[in-house]
Amino acid sequence: MTVHDRPFGRHFEDFEVGDVYRHWPGKTITEADDHLFCMITMNHHPTHTNNWFAENESPMGQPLVVGNLVYSLVLGMSVPDVSGAAIANLEVESLKHAKPTFHGDTIYAVTKVLAKKETSDGKRGIVTVETKGINQRSEEVCEFRRRVMVWKREFAPQRGLPYGEDVFTED
Repeated sequence: MTVHDRPFGRHFEDFEVGDVYRHWPGKTITEADDHLFCMITMNHHPTHTNNWFAENESPMGQPLVVGNLVYSLVLGMSVPDVSGAAIANLEVESLKHAKPTFHGDTIYAVTKVLAKKETSDGKRGIVTVETKGINQRSEEVCEFRRRVMVWKREFAPQRGLPYGEDVFTED
């Protein structure tokens, strides 16, 4: 019998400049998702929350998804592959909303490793990545660059379990 632990994030040695990670699965953004995000963040602009206003007063002619919801979603999609084991998310160097996102759009995320640098203590490294959000029409809707600090494998703390290691492993 083999026990498989799902990896969540990567160590410094796992990143190679030029590598691309296609994050899976995508997410269809619903009107309810958008309205909940508006309520949580107190963004009550009628372009996002009022169909009549969005259809009659905005240049898009329909409600827009809040850009920071799209960014948050794309960032979240990248976490298991990029920063799930990070010590810190150090910086968002840039953020661009390239095209609007509408209710019913499905967003996917892809990340490319741009740079990596070992820290002076030799225990960690800083990885720079660019992540793009792409909709179901293959349009780039969001792009950002960020820097994360991650452990080198030999210095990373071991992941604990909130239950005994013997679940399903006893004969």
